[in-house]
Amino acid sequence: MNIAIVYTSKTGHTEELVHCIRDLFFENEIKVHLFRVEQFPLRDLSAFDGVIIGTYTWGDGDIPGEMLALYHAFEAADVKHVVTGVIGTGDSFYPHFCGAVDAFRDMLYVHSRLEVTLKVEVALQATDFARCRKFVGVFWNKLDNGVRHHLELI
Repeated sequence: MNIAIVYTSKTGHTEELVHCIRDLFFENEIKVHLFRVEQFPLRDLSAFDGVIIGTYTWGDGDIPGEMLALYHAFEAADVKHVVTGVIGTGDSFYPHFCGAVDAFRDMLYVHSRLEVTLKVEVALQATDFARCRKFVGVFWNKLDNGVRHHLELI
């Protein structure tokens, strides 16, 4: 399986989250490729079996500017076969908590095999680790079985 985690992080909270997710895959001896968004080969997007997007939310629920090329690549590429998931961090103080996660979720639902999302309040807490483990389990199960049941929100 060819799995990528593509992310951006401003404060380090999203980076910590994606490293946690990556480490959980590694615990299960599942290899994943970790890319900062500016390093991800957009032209090879459809070559991946699974892609997890990690993003923070900017402003009032917006996708960070550095993630827009990835967003548009998913809209334009033939990725109906790609299993996807979205993870992100945000602050519920703002009116649209983790709005970038929601924007990616809505687009990926149409263009890919979106299976699972995960939102974390600001930074990882001890209670989030079980949710991260569930995210990895759901994602891997959908990818490994190739069966789409329903979107999981964790």
